[in-house]
Amino acid sequence: MKTILVLLLSITFFTAKAITEISSINGSWQSKDASGNTITMICSDNYLMFAMYDLSQKKYVKSGGGTYQLSVVSGKNIFSYKRDFNTEDSTVVGLTVANFYSINKNELSLTEGPLAGNWNRIDESKSPKMMNATWRIKAREGSDFKMQTVLKGSRKTLKILSGSRFQWAAFNTDTHQFFGTGGGNYTVKDGKYTENIEFFSRDDKRVGASLTFDCVLNGKDWTHAGQSSTGTRVHEIWEKEE
Repeated sequence: MKTILVLLLSITFFTAKAITEISSINGSWQSKDASGNTITMICSDNYLMFAMYDLSQKKYVKSGGGTYQLSVVSGKNIFSYKRDFNTEDSTVVGLTVANFYSINKNELSLTEGPLAGNWNRIDESKSPKMMNATWRIKAREGSDFKMQTVLKGSRKTLKILSGSRFQWAAFNTDTHQFFGTGGGNYTVKDGKYTENIEFFSRDDKRVGASLTFDCVLNGKDWTHAGQSSTGTRVHEIWEKEE
């Protein structure tokens, strides 16, 4: 009985530690590769996206994203990352890579895999609090100006936000297809949501553009309307991915 109690206490301790660590990892992080490219990563609870790009040259390099879990094995902190999309090698989609990690306030270190390296915190997922989440497209306005429901399936369009940064991506987890991604920093003020684009896989010429949308939060739904980077009308409803 004593052994069982000790085991339960240990599991509780490790679970609580993992939850605390996930909370401390939430937010956005930045790193550099050997060529000087910027790498940004946004973590929101158990989901993340990252992108590598050269902002000065307006050049997108690669990106990826998926779910992640934190655990403790034999006293070691383990970061397990399961890929939903990977632009460098689509054959690894669905596979999980596990590596050791350490976190000390504003510094995160990962030892292996596509996220290996030393990361510096850009922001924490705090304000504006309601925006900090992983969002999935729920409905969008069609050419007839009517809202059309986007059915859930393996084809996904997600957008992940921290306190100041965003990244969206469209992909198919079954076919391993990648359709596009983009990201940068954002602000929310007086009902207006503004994106400042730092990378865009479909067209580097869009880098530097600022897009402002009317923004309404209603429970788990986020509605925004405005114009895309090509000037076309945008009216979408996103819902929090859980």
